[in-house]
This record gives sequence, structure tokens and C-alpha cells, in this order.
Amino acid sequence: MKSNRFELSPQPYLRVAGILYLAIILLGLFGEGFVRSTLIVPGDAGATFLSILPSQLLWRSGAAGDLLMQVLDVPVIVLLYLLLRPVSETLALTMTLFNLVQTAVLAANKLNLLVPTFLMADSSYLNAFSTEQLQALSYLSIKSHSFGFAIGLIFFGFACLLRGYLIHRSGFMPKVIGWLLALAGLSYLVNSFALILAPTIAAMMFPLILVPAFLGELIFALWLVAKGVNLEEWQKRVAP
Repeated sequence: MKSNRFELSPQPYLRVAGILYLAIILLGLFGEGFVRSTLIVPGDAGATFLSILPSQLLWRSGAAGDLLMQVLDVPVIVLLYLLLRPVSETLALTMTLFNLVQTAVLAANKLNLLVPTFLMADSSYLNAFSTEQLQALSYLSIKSHSFGFAIGLIFFGFACLLRGYLIHRSGFMPKVIGWLLALAGLSYLVNSFALILAPTIAAMMFPLILVPAFLGELIFALWLVAKGVNLEEWQKRVAP
């Protein structure tokens, strides 16, 4: 896709970005809200192991959906860079790099979700571990995924802050969407750093702390699909 084609007619590309963004949100809700929230028993390694054991296909489906999220992230990142580059190429590039780091971290982190299924396999090499050890290792991997997810969202939080700032400055999208995305980025940062520095406090704030992030991203995705940009203001930005 040539960038000048995007500049001449951005609306179709933005609708695609919005649809992909909505798909990312739905896949995230499936993996975190439906799969892991129903199979993980907080603080109980044995019960979690026994919960996942008969539902390994569902557990793997959650991990696969998460990986598909990261795949869909890539075209969305490119399209949002093209959208915001006319406002500030330097900040748009910085935003993109933060977003790409987040995607790479989250994609690699999915290996932690597959480790429990390795430990549930009927393999002779696992005989070296007792049942309690297998359960503990499985739960440790799941906990590691939670913290890896939080680390990835630190980079996404900064990407959201920059994206919100650029939209606020753009003139071709409502300023309120910029504020909503900036608030989403702030909520991601607060949640992630709280989880790393003060897990007890993070547990008290979760999931309410992420409500602004969910609403901000959902409204932004819906706006991309339904409205896109103000073409008159857009043309002022991209004009030579």
C-alpha cells in the first residue's frame, strides 16, 4: 500500500483498522474473560491443574486467540502510523516502536501459557517430577504469563499516551477520543507497575483499573469504523 493512496482516501483503510481492532478486543475478551478466568483457580495450583487438564483444547484455543491478536496488531499498527504521521512523524514513529515492542513481548509470552499443557502430557521424562511439582510448575508458568502480560502492556501504555496526544492535536478526529486513549494508556501503566511493585494493591484495583482502557479502545475502534477522519481537516494536514 502506497502512503499517498492512504492520504488521498484514508476512510476505507481506517474502517479495516477499526474492524481489526474490534476483532482484537473480542479475542482478548475470549482469552482473558472466558478461558483463563474460568479455568484458573487463584492461589490453588492443584485445582488449576485439574481444571485445565480436561479442557486443554479450550486452554490452547485461548492461547491461539491471543497469538492471532498479535498478528492482527501488525496491520493496525501500520495503519495508525499512517493516520498520525501527518501530525508528527517523529512521535508517530515513536508510538509505533512502543507498539511493536509490546506485540513482540506479548507474542513471546504466550509460550508461558503452553507450558502447562507440556506438563500434562503423558511423557516418560515427566516421571522425574511428583504430581505436586508438576502442578506447582504449571501454576508458576501461568503466574509468569500474568507478569509478562503486564510488562508488555507498559509499552502499550506509552503507545496509547502518544496516540491520544497525536489525535488530540490532529484536528481531524475528536479531541475527546485523544483524551480517552491517553486515559487508557495511563490505566495500563498504573495497573502494570502496581502488579510489579505492589501486587496486593494491584489485586484490589483489578479489574476496575482497566475499565477506562476497555472503553477508550472500544470507542476508538468504533469511531474508525463508523466515522474515520474529518476529510476537510485531513486534507489540510496532508497538503504539501
